Amino acid sequence: MARYEPYTLQMQITRMYQEGQSLFAKTKVADWLRERNEDPAAYDVIFHQKPAPPGSKEVMVVEIELRRRDGQPVEAWLQQQVNHHA
Repeated sequence: MARYEPYTLQMQITRMYQEGQSLFAKTKVADWLRERNEDPAAYDVIFHQKPAPPGSKEVMVVEIELRRRDGQPVEAWLQQQVNHHA
């Protein structure tokens, strides 16, 4: 049975950046990919810091971009899930 996470991956990564723990962000994404039976070594992970949407309690958010190292496009559902908002 899948583990229930009260916070989305994007929320967790944003919090890591805010707390100065961005060094561990790629490891967090790699673990997330493994939980979905994906090979983390097949992806480059790029983080983009952007202003938070209006009405949000946060000042900034971190968007996660996945790029396949073999040049193939990333599956749309995977890219959507990695940046899923609560």
